[in-house]
Order: sequence, then structure tokens, then C-alpha cells
Amino acid sequence: MSAIKVISEQKCFGGTQGFYTHKSKACNGTMRFGVFVPPQAKDGPVPVLTWLAGLTCTEETFVIKAGAQRVAAELGLILVTPDTSARAQNIAGENDDWDFGTGAGFYLDATEEPWCQAYNMQTYVTKDLQQVVGENFSADLSRQGIFGHSMGGHGALTLHLKYPELYKSISAFAPICAPISCPWGKKAFSNYLGADQSDWVAYDASELIRQCSSNATILVDQGLADQFLEEQLLPQNLEAAAEVSGQKLILRSQEGYDHSYYFIQTFIEDHLRHHAAALL
Repeated sequence: MSAIKVISEQKCFGGTQGFYTHKSKACNGTMRFGVFVPPQAKDGPVPVLTWLAGLTCTEETFVIKAGAQRVAAELGLILVTPDTSARAQNIAGENDDWDFGTGAGFYLDATEEPWCQAYNMQTYVTKDLQQVVGENFSADLSRQGIFGHSMGGHGALTLHLKYPELYKSISAFAPICAPISCPWGKKAFSNYLGADQSDWVAYDASELIRQCSSNATILVDQGLADQFLEEQLLPQNLEAAAEVSGQKLILRSQEGYDHSYYFIQTFIEDHLRHHAAALL
């Protein structure tokens, strides 16, 4: 069994909100993660919904700010919240910028040195974390969904499209929809993946949808007062790609909402019920 260490566990809406650590080969060290286990898990395994957080966030951000546990407890969904990158790797420059390195793993597997030694969040989320959750919690891994925000929305979209057999439902808040075309993505990809932009396509949701649409309906909420909308997020690219491939996409534009967790709080119940409809 994959060993975990309990940091804390508290009763929450009849279930348990916990934080844990474990050793990860993919990320070359100790990783932190959170798990909300609903009361229904006492009677047997329940579906799993993994949240991927955005730049600078940790495994705690969604748990504290989103207000998701009440509805997850009602629906009987486990919520898993991994950290956003490997940490404390002593790599030169890993703590220099808020949008690259620590807290900015972009949910990819780096191929460039020295980042490839630990910045392998795709493998971490889809393999290491899967094993840990499956072996330590009452989780039905045959019924999983994935969602996220900003950088994490990018990660959720790409991981669903690349692993549709693993993540059967998908949604995102203000995702980075076309990272090969925005400053955040160009900075991260050039450092993690190298100069050859043909290698970047595998981590760009808009490009992936053109090649491999999934059977799931993608739900995306985007605030129209989001300060990053025009330069970094590019939801129009995702919409255009979905039209080409026939991917089922619900893209909702929300007037007056920005990039914050106040936006996420407002619509989180819609997203949880979207996933429950597919998984329960």
C-alpha cells in the first residue's frame, strides 16, 4: 500500500476533510494533497472528482475558498486536491517568478533539464496520486471526473482529453485554453518542454480538441470581468476548435465576474452537479 502521513483531519458536512503527504517518484520528493470524503463513503466506494488549482495555489486553496464540501457531501463525491507543482527541489530559478517553477507546474511532464527531474505533474496526477487515493480511501476509480481553475483548468481539459478512460467528466473555470498562444503558456512551455513548439501541442486543449474530441460534455465558465481574459485565457480558441471537431462544449460567459474564487464559489454547485450527472 502507498503510505500516507496525516497532517490533519476534521469532520465536515458529515464527512471528513483531510490533508496528507506522501512520497512521489514523479515529483522527486514529498507531495501534499487534500481529500474530502463524503458520509456515503462509509457504505462503500464513491466517485472521485479531482480539482486542479491555478498559479501560486496549493492543495488548500480550493478546499478553503470554493465552498464545495456541502454539495459534495449531498451528492456523495470524494474531492481530491493535489498541490500545483513539485516543491523544494533546489533548482536554480524555481522560486524567482510567480508564474513559473514552484506553484506553476502546468500539469505537464517536463522534458528539459533540470525541470524533468521533478516537474512531472501529468504523471503525478494520473498515476502517483491515483494509486494513493485508490489504496487509502473509499474511492471508486472507475467513476472519476476532473475540473480546475486557470492553469488548473488548462490541466483538467488536457488530462481529460488525453485520458478520457480515466476522467469521464470534465469542467473548468476560466481555463488557459490555448497556452501555446499566450504569455503564461509560452514562458512555461519553452522552459519545461524546449524550443520546439511541435512538442507543445500535446498540452494545449484547443489543439487537442481539434485532434481528439471526447464523448463527455465540457462545461466551462468564464467571467467577462476577468483581468486575464483577453491576453491569457483565449476561450474563443477552445470554442472554435470544438466547432471543428464536434466536441460537446457548454461555454458560459458570466457578466461581471472576475478571476477570483468569489466567481468559483458562485458557480461551483453547477459544476459539481454536472459531474454527478455523469458519474452517479
